[in-house]
Parts: sequence; structure tokens; C-alpha cells
Amino acid sequence: MSLRIWIWLVSLSVLWGGSFFFAKVALVELAPLTVVFCRVALAALALNLVLLSSGRNLFRAGAPLRTYAAMGLLNNLVPFGLIFWSQTQIESGLASILNATTPLFTLLVAHFVTHDERIGGLKLGALFIGIGGVAVLMGADAIGTSRGTAGQIACLGAALSYAFAGVYGRRFARMGVAPLEAATGQVTLSAMLILPIMLVVDQPWIQPVPPGPATWAALAGLALLSTALAYVLYFRILAAAGATNLLLVTFLIPVTAILLGALILGERLAPRHFAGMALIGLSLAAIDGRIVRFLRPAK
Repeated sequence: MSLRIWIWLVSLSVLWGGSFFFAKVALVELAPLTVVFCRVALAALALNLVLLSSGRNLFRAGAPLRTYAAMGLLNNLVPFGLIFWSQTQIESGLASILNATTPLFTLLVAHFVTHDERIGGLKLGALFIGIGGVAVLMGADAIGTSRGTAGQIACLGAALSYAFAGVYGRRFARMGVAPLEAATGQVTLSAMLILPIMLVVDQPWIQPVPPGPATWAALAGLALLSTALAYVLYFRILAAAGATNLLLVTFLIPVTAILLGALILGERLAPRHFAGMALIGLSLAAIDGRIVRFLRPAK
């Protein structure tokens, strides 16, 4: 890959890794579903403005609104809600590591619901390594019912939802929907879906103290940087380097999240968390064939 692609990949990892930091800051004063709504609503506003500036309208006749809604549910509403709630229980760095299991769940989901992506011997071995990494991450606490265990399970549920979204989202290419329009559609419908749920569950009007400047800054960063800008960069990398190279960002996101959590939030992870992350990284490298290509002798 070119230096430009690597710069884009690192930039995307910072944007997505920063989302765990921004969320942790916002969750000090706001409930999880409120943070979800602010994230997707502000991102939807920004992306719709970009779409309108290019002469396109999301709500044109024949637009696949139901598909946008389903994608928004799987790719935004459910995983964002689970991850943000989990961050009230566990460190943001640990949440980002568990989120890195998404390709493992995608492998399983694609095996059972598609006809062209079956799990072979190498991928099966990689899957077991990844499962071992998750087990190391969660540790002996997984046997009990601690707050931390519930938060970790929520993160794994979010990764599973992302996996279903990844498989479901392939239909956009077959439907001829442009990447920017697909991104705008899913966050817009996500905001519409989460609004009534957020109002019933969180009841933000009863909050005793209005959010402070740090919370508003975190929400702006979460929506505009980690969602709107990240989606634009994501689709640019996808077009220029392909899905396999884009998977590399999964290795980089926890690094950003852990550094921000440690340097600014004062979080600390146990040695088993880094050991688990190493096993998950090894499994991902095996899944996309990088280890095989590295070990294969040059001809």
C-alpha cells in the first residue's frame, strides 16, 4: 500500500479509537441512549448537508428507507447503545479491544448466512485463536456476574451486531446506492429510530444539571469526527485499497483508545488484557492471510 493509504488508515484508527474516549467523557453527564442519539443526529445533519451540497436528496422517490433503517439498527443503534452502556461498567480501552472481535463474528455470520464465504481450515484455526483471546480478556470474572463481565458481554453483543451489519450492508452495492448516500441514510434513520426510545428511557429533561462544555465538546467530536468524517474516510479507503487492507484499521483502533484512556482518563489495563489483544490481533492477521503471505517463501 502507498504512504497515502497508510496515513488514511492511521487517521481512521484515531477517529474511531477516539470515539471510545469521547463517549467516556460524555457519559459522565449523559445517559447512554442520549449519547447515542446525539452522535447519530449530529452526524446525520452533517452528512445530509454534504449530500445536499452535491445535489442529491436522501428522501427522493424510491429511496430504500427500509434498508437504511435496518442497517441503522444493526450498525448504529444496537452496537452504539451496547458499547456506550458497557463504558459505564468497563474501561474505554478494554471496550475497544473487545470491539476488535467484530471480524471474528463476521466470519461466523458470513459462514451461516452466505453461500460464498465459508470457513476453511485456516480461518477455523484463526477463529479458535480469537475465541481464546476473548477468554483471556474476560478472565475468571466471566464465571461470575460482576459489573465488568456484563460490560464485556455487552461489547461482544455490539461486535455481533456489527457483524450482521457487515453482511447485510453488502446489498447496497447490488442496489446501486452510493457509499456516501448509504452512510447518510443509516445514520439519519438511526436518529429517527432512537429518538422515541431515548425520550422514554433516559428522559433527558429531568437531568438536574445541564451538560458542561467538556460534554458538548465530546459530543461534537463523537458525531463530527468519529462518525461523519470517519464514514467519509472509511469509504475512500474502501474504494482505494479494498476491504482486506481496510481490515488493518481493526488492529490500530485499540491502540488509540488505550493511549487516550491511559493518558487523559487515567485508565489502566491488566496484563491479561494486552495478552488477549495480542491473540485477537494474531487471529485477524491469520483470517486475512497476512501471516501465510509472510511465511510463504518468495519464488
